[in-house]
Amino acid sequence: MFVKNLLVLAVNHLLAMMRDMQAQQKEASSSKPAIKFKTVPDMFYYRAEKSAGRVAFRYPDNGRWTSMTWSKALERVQNIAGGLLELGLEIENRCGVLSQTRVDWVLADLGVACAGGATTTIYPSNTADECAYILNDSETKVCFIENALQLDKLRSEKPNLTSMTHAVLFEGESDEEWVFSLAELEKMGAEYNRNHPDALKDIAGKLTAEHLSTLIYTSGTTGRPKGVKLVNECWCYTGEAIDNTGILNEKDLQFLWLPLAHSFGKCLLSSHLATGYEMAIDGEIPKLIDNLAIVRPTFMAAAPRIFEKVYNKVIAGAKAGGGLKLKIFTWSLAVGREVSRLRQNGKEPSGLLAAKYKVADKLVFSKLKEKFGGRVRFFISGSAPLSRDIAEFFHAADILILEGYGLTESSAATVVNRPKNFKFGSVGMPVPGTEMKIAESDGEIMLRGPGIMRGYHNLPEQTAAMLNDEGWLLTGDIGEIDAQGFLRITDRKKDLIKTSGGKYVAPQALEGKFKAICPYVSQIIVHGDKRNYCTALIALDPETMEAWAQENGHAQLSYAEITQRDDVRALVQNSIDKLNAGLARYETIKKFRIFEKDLTVEDGELTPSLKVKRKHVEKQNMHLLDEMYSGALESV
Repeated sequence: MFVKNLLVLAVNHLLAMMRDMQAQQKEASSSKPAIKFKTVPDMFYYRAEKSAGRVAFRYPDNGRWTSMTWSKALERVQNIAGGLLELGLEIENRCGVLSQTRVDWVLADLGVACAGGATTTIYPSNTADECAYILNDSETKVCFIENALQLDKLRSEKPNLTSMTHAVLFEGESDEEWVFSLAELEKMGAEYNRNHPDALKDIAGKLTAEHLSTLIYTSGTTGRPKGVKLVNECWCYTGEAIDNTGILNEKDLQFLWLPLAHSFGKCLLSSHLATGYEMAIDGEIPKLIDNLAIVRPTFMAAAPRIFEKVYNKVIAGAKAGGGLKLKIFTWSLAVGREVSRLRQNGKEPSGLLAAKYKVADKLVFSKLKEKFGGRVRFFISGSAPLSRDIAEFFHAADILILEGYGLTESSAATVVNRPKNFKFGSVGMPVPGTEMKIAESDGEIMLRGPGIMRGYHNLPEQTAAMLNDEGWLLTGDIGEIDAQGFLRITDRKKDLIKTSGGKYVAPQALEGKFKAICPYVSQIIVHGDKRNYCTALIALDPETMEAWAQENGHAQLSYAEITQRDDVRALVQNSIDKLNAGLARYETIKKFRIFEKDLTVEDGELTPSLKVKRKHVEKQNMHLLDEMYSGALESV
């Protein structure tokens, strides 16, 4: 009997090993999927035919939300493409888009693709001089423009625009010969397509996977932006790779507000084509929360700043409520955190904990979820680091934020957590088909795959510095991969601080921790390279501080006056002390200064994707930094 049982165990073990091997082989084969489409027009035409009667877009029109089917989108896109051909556009000719996120941006982009052209992205916050630089550097022929305000920028630079021949207005009209309205272009295109019924089909047949699709100009933290060359294969692969993760389906509804001039927003357009879900679009950031309650999406991508602002507001509101309200909030959050810990380990609450969580959800969490529309399955966070503490706070409230990672140079969607396989503090695992490794020499993250750029436009030396001979993209980010394959970003290679005492400090890690501790902060820049200790420059959140001022009898004070009060400084110092308590001595922040204004895109302190221009802010405020080290002898 013993021998028989032993044989049975051995056979079962062998069968289990075979199943594991088959599963591993299946996973390996699915990690490098064949790309179904070779070009963006291929992908668009397929989707428009398959989902013809379904809603493709929802968008605001004269104050009301309206819908557009895939078949109507096809008609408009083909008319835009025909209009561009009438204007003389040829394969790989560039067309700029200077506009905030709106449905016209998407239609124009698809129209450019179907005409065989390539889209040049321009942020609406760019100055006239910056717009002219991008248009000239990209050799853009036609530029789509949101409104008269943006047209004024190009009009002022018109004599210096060496290649641009025409502009197309999304809003309004102009009697200038070189300017058309979008409606005029579409009318022109409809006529062109009637006279040349095979033109768009012929172009689709000529396009290849390696034809240029987009020149995305990185906003950058210093210097002139670089044009990242992303070909058709990049977007086809990215869309299909996201689809192959299985985290989205046709029944989903995305709310898109991210700037489409940024790769994070642009990769979501590819995902939309590949999966076929509905997309609600409105780039008006002040309307974001109101729109979520109206649209009720199932998922949304955002930069961490959005979640930080909501977090600050919730925490400040709970503290302001005081008494019983604060006690209920604190109790609910403690219950939620216990449930979060279980769920992070793949378990669900039961018994008394499950009962308490239902109460916490009814009293507190359901109200927060309703602010997001009440149907969100998950958020996706990218573009900058998200504090683990903030991610876990939302998870405690039954709101899952999946952090991801990518660069413009990798078509953005490169590494991401999954709803059923996530780890807070990490950015997840690579999407199918992307290779990732850590350089042994310095810990730099390296990426390779179909989504990697083909280089920087007209910048061979910078291209060679980013792409090695084996096709690996050198990201400039430092990270580590754990035993389960999750990537954790530890810092930017160039942002690492080395104190005069020879100690290395990762500023982004400290900044993320501080944002989770201090509900009043908007931005923090930790400084200390070649200095003998670390300091910080801090901007406070205007909304949160306004509420604080009203609660404390200072409503008559300006924002600048509020930030310089001793009691406000004490609030910040308290958070600094909490941060320092968990740090090594050489990492601790010894001194700080509070700005009299928040950092903004308009003042050149933030990129349009809301990342701090660290070096620029430090340079502009060197007098404050030097002041914190004046006469300092303390060593670390």
